[in-house]
Amino acid sequence: MTTPKETNTPSGFTSKLHLDKHISRRFNEELEQVRNLVMNMGALVEQQVNDGLRAVLNADEKLAAKVIERDREVNTMELEIDEYCTQILARRQPAASDLRLIVSVIKSITDLERMGDEAVKFGKNAIKLAKGSFAEEEGARPLIELKHLGNHVSSTLNRALTAYAQMDVAEALEIIKDDSIIDEEFDNISRLLVTKMMENPREIKNALRVTWCARALERIGDHTTNLCEYIVYLVEGKDVRHSSIEQIKASISK
Repeated sequence: MTTPKETNTPSGFTSKLHLDKHISRRFNEELEQVRNLVMNMGALVEQQVNDGLRAVLNADEKLAAKVIERDREVNTMELEIDEYCTQILARRQPAASDLRLIVSVIKSITDLERMGDEAVKFGKNAIKLAKGSFAEEEGARPLIELKHLGNHVSSTLNRALTAYAQMDVAEALEIIKDDSIIDEEFDNISRLLVTKMMENPREIKNALRVTWCARALERIGDHTTNLCEYIVYLVEGKDVRHSSIEQIKASISK
């Protein structure tokens, strides 16, 4: 079996999964490896999100270009992990919680890759904003609001990755519940930017770019919620997609 390049698991991430229960020591190692690979990909995506946001807020063209370039690394990791999971499915034919682990990993890396794509949008818009005047007085308040939303989304993503590593269902449920707060913050920024565009039509293009960045953050929040739903699926064996937080808790309690 071809194993993706070995990397260190992000600091602070520990697993509560029992991945040493199989007779085959090699199978135990493969399951632990695939989990570690997801956490490494998550750490890279988290860095991409943070760097992309910082590039927009600071009008940093060099950092923006780095974020765009590094997206290829995120894409490569997704392909490698996907192939590794496919090989495990073919060779080991896992069942029960092992199968749920592999399925959740395949789904998780798709969401992580899409978060990486959203980070690239930061980079592209940061380069365009750096060439305009919006980053100065005219766009001060929208950028402050964007920073607040970005910090919230970044913190939520970090919490979700930690919960994923620890298989912490309680924390996952809290993050799912808090997604509505991110949606409200996005709506507030959108209304503010619409007002800005009405007051100064010359800034419509730049205001739209900030809007697209805010939308990217809101989408990252949605993908983060998906990660938390996979935690519930893996630990509880319940598919809670498209369910309200009340429905999820009721399903688990049964």
